[in-house]
Amino acid sequence: MSQAEIEEMIGKYDPDFNFRPLEGILKTVTAGFAVLFSLYQLYVSFFTPLPDQVHRAVHLSFGLGLIFLLYPSTKKGKSGRIPWYDYLLSMLGIGVGLYWLLNYEALFTRIGNFTTVDMIVGGIAVLLVLIAALRVVGIAIVTITVIFLLYAYFGEYMPGFLEHRGVSLERLISQMYFTPEGILGTPLMVSASFIFLFLLFGSFLDKTGVGEYFNDLSLVVAGRRIGGPAKVTIFSSALQGTISGSSVANVVTSGAFTIPMMKRIGYRREFAGAVEASSSTGGQIMPPIMGAAAFLMAEFTNTPYYQVALAALIPALLYFTGIWIMVHFEAKRQGLRGLRSDELPKRRAVLKNLYLLIPIAAIIGFLMSGMSPERSAIYGILSVIAVGAIRKATRMSFKDILSALAAGARSALGVVAATACAGMIVGVVTLTGIGLKFANGLLDLAGGLLLPTLILTMLASLVLGMGTPTTANYIITSTIAAPAIVALDYPVPLLAAHMFVFYFGIVADITPPVALASYAASGIAGSKPLKTGVESTRVAIAAFIIPFIFVYQPQLLLIDTNWMEAAGVTVTAVIGMIGVGAGLIGYWIRRLHAIERVIAVAAGLLLIIPGLITDLIGFGALGAMLILQLVQRRKQAGGHG
Repeated sequence: MSQAEIEEMIGKYDPDFNFRPLEGILKTVTAGFAVLFSLYQLYVSFFTPLPDQVHRAVHLSFGLGLIFLLYPSTKKGKSGRIPWYDYLLSMLGIGVGLYWLLNYEALFTRIGNFTTVDMIVGGIAVLLVLIAALRVVGIAIVTITVIFLLYAYFGEYMPGFLEHRGVSLERLISQMYFTPEGILGTPLMVSASFIFLFLLFGSFLDKTGVGEYFNDLSLVVAGRRIGGPAKVTIFSSALQGTISGSSVANVVTSGAFTIPMMKRIGYRREFAGAVEASSSTGGQIMPPIMGAAAFLMAEFTNTPYYQVALAALIPALLYFTGIWIMVHFEAKRQGLRGLRSDELPKRRAVLKNLYLLIPIAAIIGFLMSGMSPERSAIYGILSVIAVGAIRKATRMSFKDILSALAAGARSALGVVAATACAGMIVGVVTLTGIGLKFANGLLDLAGGLLLPTLILTMLASLVLGMGTPTTANYIITSTIAAPAIVALDYPVPLLAAHMFVFYFGIVADITPPVALASYAASGIAGSKPLKTGVESTRVAIAAFIIPFIFVYQPQLLLIDTNWMEAAGVTVTAVIGMIGVGAGLIGYWIRRLHAIERVIAVAAGLLLIIPGLITDLIGFGALGAMLILQLVQRRKQAGGHG
């Protein structure tokens, strides 16, 4: 696929990448505005911190100003020109942010007694955020936000436990734009501080050619193995997750390379698309740089980001191990080969470029040393420039640096719109107390039991994730559902509850009926979208199991444990996934009969479920199956001899 085709496909499935194809002076001006956005973020983060509300408002003004210039109101309106009303909306977006900058002290002195002009500016800000989110994020998040706003206003007409006094229009607008519990709340704060800088780091990494290098390195590591292209996909997508927070972008950029390879050696179309979709989706849970919601999790749980990343490490490895097991058994079942030497890059040439991974190692070191995420990201960007200068092929020119600054700002626009909308949802929850009411209702529905509560929370996360970005999904579920998990008599750590909803918000990208990552993969594979989504769910079955494990066994998140205990839980989980994978694919040492597949899945689940008795039964059943298959294979080999 050409670069233009890749960009067109990403825009088709992810509104975040549906840019206007601007040329000439318009392209130069908007790129300059984006560069200015990045330079502002770097300057404020490193040199001169502004008051929180002012910094968030300026961050929002840059975001809104760029969104209306870069994104058309409809896909049909995607042309190389900008209509007059988008110039107007862009100026209004800049204006509502500057209003905070110019009236900061005055706004604080008249809290609770805002003027008519304040109300007009606040109302415009709310409308602009909704319109911007509709363009760059999609209708799902806008619909949810509007429902919450209407709920706040019409609260006295709500039935049952949803009823409340209602909120006046003036109070609602002031809460949404002139308090830290609204548009300029914690979600946008995280966007303005951590997320933007890490997206900028990813943009600089991409400019040095690290994305292509990941593909080459993956081919060298996994290409020769049985079903090699599928294993290359897993390895490459896990690495790509360090520079991209979008499942769809990961699918299209790496899938254009890996899916044709998988099809060429014999993988079914749906399976090839499913492997790419599930692997690319897992990029958001792969430390050190996870999806944008991980930074929010650090803030919501009051946990240093490096601890969140460390907690996610073992579950992420288990997730990719589960996919690896599935593709291995599928390759064995179909008798698929690995790649030949002439289909692989030269090992020596690839290993010679290992220095390109130094910035990723550096940023891990910065975070682990206790350095703030902002400083870690900035030093990470500097390390990318320094490392790229080692060789001429990866050296960044001044034009490359400007291009990376502009690309980083553009990649942040979807996060700006989503976190601004999510801030309004949080503001309504604060105003009305719906979060506590919903949590109590969820507990009543689940009878106060842990497993039913987890299942209901999982379903809520998957439904909310249908077209809603992971960031917004996480904010809603962490505000409403996670408190229900923590409130149970069963002692669930706060980080485990938040990680649970975070996982299922991400998995929604591959779960039908709305599975954007799977549908993007099907477009490349030429497969049926729904069948690819179903296949993705099967391939990524580990993602539906792992969150339940770490709620019951927080040692998996390295909470109040040591590496030995965590290793024990991990080993039994991996063996359990071998059983589940063998049963679902229908192959282990040989093809499995129907009853053997059922036993393999059941034994695997018993090993995954924590507990000595379940582990012993699971080990016994899988051990017996393994011995039986080995004996049968030896007899067959003897008979052939």
